[in-house]
Formats: sequence, C-alpha cells, structure tokens
Amino acid sequence: MGERKGTNLYYPPDYDPRVGGLNKFLGTHALRERARKLHMGILIIRFEMPYNIWCEGCGNHIGMGVRYNAEKKKIGMYYSTPLYQFRMKCHLCDNHFEIKTDPANLDYVIVSGARRQENRWDPKENEQVVPETKEVSCRLYDDAMYKLEHGIEDKKVAKSRDSSLECAIALNDATWKDDYTSNCALRSAFRTRKKELQKRQGIDQMLLKKSGLNIDLVNEHEDDVKLAKLLMYKKEVKKNEHNPLKRLVSVVRSKDKLKKLSHSIPSSSVKKQKDQLPKLSELTQQEPSTSKTVGCTLNTSLVTYDSSDTDDS
Repeated sequence: MGERKGTNLYYPPDYDPRVGGLNKFLGTHALRERARKLHMGILIIRFEMPYNIWCEGCGNHIGMGVRYNAEKKKIGMYYSTPLYQFRMKCHLCDNHFEIKTDPANLDYVIVSGARRQENRWDPKENEQVVPETKEVSCRLYDDAMYKLEHGIEDKKVAKSRDSSLECAIALNDATWKDDYTSNCALRSAFRTRKKELQKRQGIDQMLLKKSGLNIDLVNEHEDDVKLAKLLMYKKEVKKNEHNPLKRLVSVVRSKDKLKKLSHSIPSSSVKKQKDQLPKLSELTQQEPSTSKTVGCTLNTSLVTYDSSDTDDS
C-alpha cells in the first residue's frame, strides 16, 4: 500500500509543478522503504526460494517456495544478460545466505551461507525425454545436413520404441481384459493377508496382556529365534554344572562338626550321622577327573583348609 501514496490525486497547496512529480516534491521514492539502499545499487525485492536448501547457520531445512525480503544487486554480465545476486536472512537464525543467477545453465547458484539439497538425477536412467544441449541446438540451427541426420536417427529410435510400447499395451490388455476376475483375485489376496495380520495382532495382544507390557512388538525373525534358543541352552547348562571343590569342602566341614559334637553326644547318634554323610571316595567316583591340575588343586585346598576360621566366623 505504500507504493500507492505517490499515485493519489491529492496535491498539497504549496505544490510547485516546476519541481516535478509528487515524489520529487516530497523528497521520497516511489518504492518507499524498498529503495532505501538504492544509492548503493541495492533494491529490496520479494525473493522466492527456487529449490530446497539447508541453512549452514542453524542447519534447518528451507523448502522451495519460501519467500524472503532479499537485497538484489547487479554483479556482472553474461553476454547481454545481467547477473544478479540476492542476499537474504534466514527466518530461523541470524545467518545470511546469498544466491546468484546462472544464465548459462538456466539455474540459480548458492554463493554462501547455505547448501543445496541434491534432488537431481540423470533423465536417461528414468527413460525420460532428454532435452537437447546447447551445442546440439546451435548445430541444428546452423547445419542443415546435421539436422537431416538427426531427424533420421530420431525416426529410428521412435520405431525401436514402438515395439516395446506395443508389448506394454498388450500386456496391460491381457492382464485387465477380464476386470471381474482380476478384481476377485486381488480381493482374495487382500483378504488372506488381512486374516494373517489379524491373527498375528491377536497373538501379540495376548502376549502383551500376559506379560503386562505396553509396547509395540516387531515381527519375529529367524536370527532372534536362534539367539533365544542358545540363551536358554546356556542357562540350563549353568544350572547342571557342579563344583567338586565346594562339595568336598562341605564334607570336610561336616566331619569337623561331628568331631566336636562327639565329645558331647553319645557315640550311637554320631555313628548314624556318619553313615548318612557321603564318603570322599564316592564323590571322586561320581566326578570324573578331567586333568591332573584339578586333582592337585583339590588336594592342596583340603590340606590347607582351616576349619577354625570358618567356625569362628
């Protein structure tokens, strides 16, 4: 609305036509605040982001089409086309980024303050129509023979692609010629898949209800099943393991207690308790001797064992 102030029909009483228009008489510019840096060759415009970028100041994503108040200035010429550079401030931080025009490639180039999100690809990989390059376009315009040869090659390519196009059309017709049958097949496949999903969800809900958890369960994998089996096997092995040293030490301790009690308890009761205890020879027969070192350690542990320390404790 500020630009319309200079185009109204109100002329003040002290207006002098010899000065010029109203803007010159009032000492203002037609663009008002947008032209405050015009003496530096900078015009403030409304710039629209041509592609997606990442701000290097805050690292946030700025989408294509976001508009900014940019400072526009001329930085050079490409033949007869002027080169413009735009400087603007990020709306999420205090960082400034600059973008300039590139008439040679019909594109915009980021000078500083940001980096482009690369979404470019080769159109030949997607079997898209590839536009001609500048060199080919210039040669087609100048060289009549090259234009004729280029047209013949284009016709050959079109004939080679007609067969593939016809095959695709025929395949589509064969697949969807009977719409009712194709629709029934798809719906039956969807029903079976839906039943499987419902069954799996029911099992998951039962498991969560049983365990009292409130989490999202992922699909079962073969590696998880194998790992769970290995963990369960190792747990069972640990339960079945026996330590012969502990058993022997417990037998020695019990015999020491019987010796101390033999002075205060009659001999008949002591004999009954001795008969109930396993003998050392039976323990050694039950536990196979794995190596000589194990036997040595057991003997030394029995010899150096002092029952008085444990009893006092």
